[in-house]
Amino acid sequence: MADKLKITLTKSTIGAIPKHKQTVTALGLRKLNSVVELPDNAATRGMVNQVKHLVKVEEI
Repeated sequence: MADKLKITLTKSTIGAIPKHKQTVTALGLRKLNSVVELPDNAATRGMVNQVKHLVKVEEI
């Protein structure tokens, strides 16, 4: 496993399930194409898996 994940919001959360909107916000993503670097752990992977249709993930 990598030690960090680079997560990019690629699709809008307009029309998404409210729980998915909250997950995107909890990941620290605000606007379209915003990027965050988070530690690669089970919690982060679970959140990314829930909104995988809205984000792009790269291992750093």
